[in-house]
Amino acid sequence: MVKIAFYGKGGIGKTTTVSNLSIALAQRGLRVLQVGCDPKADSTRILRTGTEKTVEQDFDISSLVRRMREGGYLTVMDHIRARKPFEAQDIVKTGAAGVLCAEAGGPLPGQGCAGRAVITALEKMNEIGVYDIYSPDVVLYDVLGDVVCGGFAMPMRSGYADHVFIVTSGESMSIYAAANIGLALQGFSGRGYARMSGIILNRREVPDEENRVSALAAELGTQVVGSLSRSPLVLRAEEEGKCLLQAFPESEMAEEYRRLADAIAAMTLSA
Repeated sequence: MVKIAFYGKGGIGKTTTVSNLSIALAQRGLRVLQVGCDPKADSTRILRTGTEKTVEQDFDISSLVRRMREGGYLTVMDHIRARKPFEAQDIVKTGAAGVLCAEAGGPLPGQGCAGRAVITALEKMNEIGVYDIYSPDVVLYDVLGDVVCGGFAMPMRSGYADHVFIVTSGESMSIYAAANIGLALQGFSGRGYARMSGIILNRREVPDEENRVSALAAELGTQVVGSLSRSPLVLRAEEEGKCLLQAFPESEMAEEYRRLADAIAAMTLSA
């Protein structure tokens, strides 16, 4: 089992990228688990559109917090101490192409620590044996924005992710966020944490975009593992409540996602 974390500036298209990669890897015959590490609990929403219930209704930590609040429990730890039944099937559901889906989620705005919710969710997944029960070949963590402190750095830690990829465009703020994430990884070097394995260029068609991202990769001592075009088909697919690989599987954009999935698989699964 290989665990891969994806980071990047909010709004850069990271969740869209991860979800399409999950499908592409699943279509290659791999058992894939996608874990959303965002309080909004929306990483796997499109993967699960039309299957069972919505994310909020049945398996993210937000609904757990809601149930705790309704049951008189004020914190996640209160719930755990009460030893309420909590099993792997409460966390993991199946989405498109058989991708296994889980969400860390978080508290209501202003009512708790989102980073702590991510820590609790990932620890709980280990505790109840999610990885042993479902035996995924690859786990993809979709981590909130460019936050690399507290719970949002959890997927970088030893035992959670083996590799980190950063999704960025050539826009200045995206480059800045990617550089900060890369610096955080460099600061963790020597601790047995996940290693920086590459940058994914998600194009925004800004001037000198490819050169700027290549320069960033060189500065961080890594490589650009693949690039994705800015395609209107991505938005059209999401408007239909689908990933691009579901809505337009024969498109060139779908091939770009498949090529990127193959590149990442070659780097991580054969290591």
